[in-house]
Amino acid sequence: MLEEVTVTCPACWEAIQLDIDLSAGEVQDYTEDCPVCCRPMAVHVQLGEEGELPLVDVSPESE
Repeated sequence: MLEEVTVTCPACWEAIQLDIDLSAGEVQDYTEDCPVCCRPMAVHVQLGEEGELPLVDVSPESE
């Protein structure tokens, strides 16, 4: 099951949409390229209780 969230790219500051896979585990860490500027960003996802939106934090890939 996917949940769409809006985050701000840490490189170009554009609002972008990410699809979060809710079935991939309670804590997820991965790298994804910004669809606007193509720079990589580190994505950290923490799922909450059923029905709550996931907490999503993005940072530049180099951090």
